[in-house]
Amino acid sequence: MMKATATRTEGRQHSIAIRDHQLTVDETADLGGVDAGPTPLELLAASLAGCVAVTVEMYAERKGWDVGKVEVDVEYAPAERGTPTKFEVVLKVPSALSDEQVERLSVIAAKCPVHRMLDGEVMFDERVERTALAS
Repeated sequence: MMKATATRTEGRQHSIAIRDHQLTVDETADLGGVDAGPTPLELLAASLAGCVAVTVEMYAERKGWDVGKVEVDVEYAPAERGTPTKFEVVLKVPSALSDEQVERLSVIAAKCPVHRMLDGEVMFDERVERTALAS
């Protein structure tokens, strides 16, 4: 099981602890933040972009294909009433790759763990715990 912990630092800004790493998440000024870091939704898009890139690069490496510096753009439109969240994922690879290689990388990109998680059924086990407030 993986764990991420968000702790409020000030305003809408939170410090996110993941293993030995710290990230800052905040909201934009129009949502009450000071834009000190990406928003939670931007981190979700970043997770998808990073996962696709790493998955494609690992696959290409195993196949002995030179894909150079893979780039992945992810744009998203959050869900609104009656419409699902929409992600546009653009995988940029060298033009020298064959059509078969490009097709295979496209299939592999959709198999990255974050893509599969977002595409599949998700379950939540939620609870609230009472704790003493830190000052």
